[in-house]
Amino acid sequence: MIKSWMVIGGVAILVALAANVMTPSDRKWFNRLQRPRWLTFEAAIPVIWTVIFICGAWSAYIVWEKNPGTNTTWIIMGLYLLLEIVTIAYTPVMSKLRSLRVGTIVGGTGLVVSIILTLVVLNISGWAALLLVPYLLWSPIGTYTTWQMAHLNPQDA
Repeated sequence: MIKSWMVIGGVAILVALAANVMTPSDRKWFNRLQRPRWLTFEAAIPVIWTVIFICGAWSAYIVWEKNPGTNTTWIIMGLYLLLEIVTIAYTPVMSKLRSLRVGTIVGGTGLVVSIILTLVVLNISGWAALLLVPYLLWSPIGTYTTWQMAHLNPQDA
């Protein structure tokens, strides 16, 4: 029998693979952008997001196991999915549109969705809500960084 954690993890991985829709010219555009001088940890960002996604999937698993298959739980799973899609869409959408402003909007949207999800999940499980805190902490940093990059790269804002 397929376990719920396998389905949740599988969906998370499938959505994450969508980030690979970037073309070499998209990557070239993104890589040539000026970054703020204080952004010294850029190499760690993929690891940070991997941890955040694992925490999010674990949070979803806890919520699912509390009330599996109910309409409310399915709606909450939809919120988790929306959050991951918005998060994964950040780089490809921003790069395709060549717009740091769009990236800032997508990043801010992820933060709003994560706040809503955390508040909903808090009523179900404190642990599940706690596992969303890394997203809540990191998302504003990424969004602020993109906003700063728009100021450093006005031609790409």
